[in-house]
Amino acid sequence: MSHAPSARPHFANTETPPWWQDGRNLALLAAAGFSLKAIFVKLAYAAGPVDAITLLALRMLLALPAFIWLVYKAGGTRLSSGDWLGMLLLGLVGYYLSSLFDFIGLQTISAGLERLILFTYPTLVLLMEAVWRRKPIGARVWLGMGLTYLGLLAAFWHDLIHTQASLAVLIGAGWVFLSSLSYSVYYLGTGRYVQRVGAMRLAGLSGSLACGFVLAHFAATRPLASLAQLAPAIWGWSLAMALFSTVLPIWLAARAVAALGASKAAAMGTIGPVLTIVFGWFILSEPFSWAQLLGLALVLGGVSWISRSKQ
Repeated sequence: MSHAPSARPHFANTETPPWWQDGRNLALLAAAGFSLKAIFVKLAYAAGPVDAITLLALRMLLALPAFIWLVYKAGGTRLSSGDWLGMLLLGLVGYYLSSLFDFIGLQTISAGLERLILFTYPTLVLLMEAVWRRKPIGARVWLGMGLTYLGLLAAFWHDLIHTQASLAVLIGAGWVFLSSLSYSVYYLGTGRYVQRVGAMRLAGLSGSLACGFVLAHFAATRPLASLAQLAPAIWGWSLAMALFSTVLPIWLAARAVAALGASKAAAMGTIGPVLTIVFGWFILSEPFSWAQLLGLALVLGGVSWISRSKQ
């Protein structure tokens, strides 16, 4: 006598994935990792005398094996000479200059203001595209930009009223704005190569080449023996930065994009400035003010408005 197969329902396609495979959680973890970068930089500066290029060299030296692993893991066909030139330029502008300017700026401004300035890169990308393609910008987008930069002014005012060195805050903010500008150029450049090279391979190659630029800069301007003279805590915070704010979030972000798509993963990243400001309050004991919260709300609102206006 034959038996009919069990009528148990099959939930393979409807089950909620484990939390470590959920794209939303991966994107949030990536945003948290990137947000901790400014915190680790601040902690390293507080741990002992160290300058921006030395700290950046430590970060890139410790992250280099992971960038190489990304290249190996991604695989791919042989690149043309034009592709290699593109990777060199992206590494120079995106990971080297952008990171260097950022580290210099963090010497004199709060982690919260730094993250808000960096978060304005979508507005810079939009302006660059408008100039390059001679495409006019709509009124809704201008409104979003106005909200964004009004928020930056509020956050900038927060730093000014909580420090005695107003000029230092101005200069530091200028360095971080240059970092955001450099990253915007990098972001535009990735659009040309990401389809041909692949996102993971592009990140690994440009990151590895940037490590070469940073280490060459360090070797040309600092004695190698100076690394041995750094406080152990500086090495520790640099290692934490390399692992939790460089390698891990890049890997998590790549997985999040694969699971959610680029637009949804990027939308989850808008939590980044909030996390950096909260981390700054609790870990660095950075001062709180309503001006900072107002700046945060305006920047997040402005960037979100611009994103919706472009859709």
